[in-house]
Amino acid sequence: MAPRRRAAIAIYLVHAAVSLGFAGRYALPDTILPYHAEALGMNTEELPETVRVLILALMDVAAAGWLALAVVVAALALGPVARGDRMARWLVPAAILIFYVPTLLATLQVLRGTPADPPWQGAAAACVMALVALALDAPWSRRGAA
Repeated sequence: MAPRRRAAIAIYLVHAAVSLGFAGRYALPDTILPYHAEALGMNTEELPETVRVLILALMDVAAAGWLALAVVVAALALGPVARGDRMARWLVPAAILIFYVPTLLATLQVLRGTPADPPWQGAAAACVMALVALALDAPWSRRGAA
């Protein structure tokens, strides 16, 4: 396998690991995250019960998205991408960007519209890393990654 493709796969596997970590971070707690409390101006215990239930349910949905992304990226990177499948080599960075661009936009919206400091830098880094991996792998090239 070409060194550039190996580097792209390594980046994709870092994405998968980080996404898995976020899945756990959002699925496991029974409280809102610190930046959520900052944005709302109150802690979990101070929220009306219906708002608490809604936010925790949305956190579970976000966790499921990160889990799905982690599984898909890892499976495709270790299988079809490693074998040079051109569609998979496009699909992995596309899947990452499809998830992380809206995540970045949402965190920037929270940053602009609330006193909270959400982790927008991680989503931005995820997008940049996906584009770097795509450029390294170069699935548009007839030669494949060099």
